Amino acid sequence: MAVRFRKSIKLAPGVRMNISGSGLGWTLGPRGASIGIGKRGARLNTSFMGFSSSQKLSGPSKKARPTPHKNQSTLVSLTCALHDDGTLTFQDADGNDLPEHVIEAAKKQNKEQILGMIQRKCDEINSSVEALGAIHLDTPSCTSRPAFIEVPFGEPEPTPPLLRKPNLLDRLFKKRMQRLTAQNAEAQAHFAANRSMWTEQQTKHLQQEQERRRLIEEGIYASTSDMETWLEYNLQDICWPRETDISLEVLDDGKHVALDVDLPEIEDMPTATASVPSRGLKLSVKTLSATATQKLYMAHVHAIAFRIVGETFAALPKATQVTLSGYSQRPDKATGRITDEYLFSVRVGRGAWSDIDFGRLTDVDVVEALARFDLRRQMTKTGMFRPIEPFSQ
Repeated sequence: MAVRFRKSIKLAPGVRMNISGSGLGWTLGPRGASIGIGKRGARLNTSFMGFSSSQKLSGPSKKARPTPHKNQSTLVSLTCALHDDGTLTFQDADGNDLPEHVIEAAKKQNKEQILGMIQRKCDEINSSVEALGAIHLDTPSCTSRPAFIEVPFGEPEPTPPLLRKPNLLDRLFKKRMQRLTAQNAEAQAHFAANRSMWTEQQTKHLQQEQERRRLIEEGIYASTSDMETWLEYNLQDICWPRETDISLEVLDDGKHVALDVDLPEIEDMPTATASVPSRGLKLSVKTLSATATQKLYMAHVHAIAFRIVGETFAALPKATQVTLSGYSQRPDKATGRITDEYLFSVRVGRGAWSDIDFGRLTDVDVVEALARFDLRRQMTKTGMFRPIEPFSQ
C-alpha cells in the first residue's frame, strides 16, 4: 500500500510587487500615495480618508513653468521583481527596462514596501532551509491513546432571502407584478439549491466524523486495514517540506508496522541562505557549500524517519515495534542506471521509544537518536551515505 503526500512548500522563482497609477508623465506609488514625474518636475501626492494633498519635490521654478498641452497624460504600470539571486529589476507593462531616474524615484517613494518584500523573500529562503531539519519537533508522544474530538461542520446554514413585497404600483401594473413575482421565485429557487447543497455537505461531514470515531474508538484495536487507514490519515495530515512517498504494512495483528520511505534526493535540497544588508535595497544570497548541503540532507532524512516512527506509535496503540527503511534513487556506478539504494534501516521498540523526552525535542539530535536503536547505516560525519541492506519484515 503506497501513500503519496502533497508537496507543502513550493519555492516560487520570484516575488513580485506591482506599482501603478496615472498622471502627467510617470506616476509611481501605491494607492493613496504617488510620485508624479514629468516636465514640471516631481510632486508627492497623498490621500487619506478623503483628504488629499500635493507637495512639490523638484522641478523648475514658476517662471520656467511650460505651457500645458492637451493629451499629455500617460498611464504607466511598473513591476518591481525580486529574483532568487537577490537582484531587483524594474520594468514597464511591456517588460521593458526602465530609465535609472525612474527606478531611483520608485525606490525612494516605495522604500518601505520594497524592504518588506525583500525581508519576506529572505525569510522564505531561510525558513525553507530551517524547516528541513525541524520536522521532528512536532513528533507526538506515544504515552496517550488517540481520542476522538468531533470537528463541527464549519459552513453556516444559508439564510432565506428577503422577498420583496408588492407596493401599490406593482399591484396596478401587471408587468411590474409579473417581474416582481419572477424575481422572488428566482431568489427562492437559488436559496433552495444552496440549502440542498449545504444539507448534502453537512450529511457527508457527519458521516466522515462517524467513520473517524469508529476508527479511533474501535478500528485501530481490531482491524489491520483500519490501522493502515488511520495511520495514512495521520501521515497525510503532516505538512512535509518535500514530497515524501511511504509504503506501509501492518503485521502480526497490529503489533509490528513496516514502512518503506522514498526519501527526497540531495539534489532537491535548498542551495542558499539569505540576509538583508543594513544599507541599500538588496538581498544578499549566499550559496551553501557541498558539505553544508550534505549535512542539511543528513538532518532532513533522519528527521523524516524520526517523525514517521513517532507518528506510527502515537496513532497505533497496539504497535510494539516499527521497522522503517529509507531509500533514495541514485545512479549505479557500474551501469549508470538509476536504482533504489537504501540509506538506513532501523528497528524501534515502543518501550525504548517512550524513553525520549518529547517535551524537549529541540535538544534531540535526530541523527544520534536513531543510533540508540537497532540501526543499519553507513554514513560519514558530513552526511555521505553508502548503500546498506535493509531489515526484512
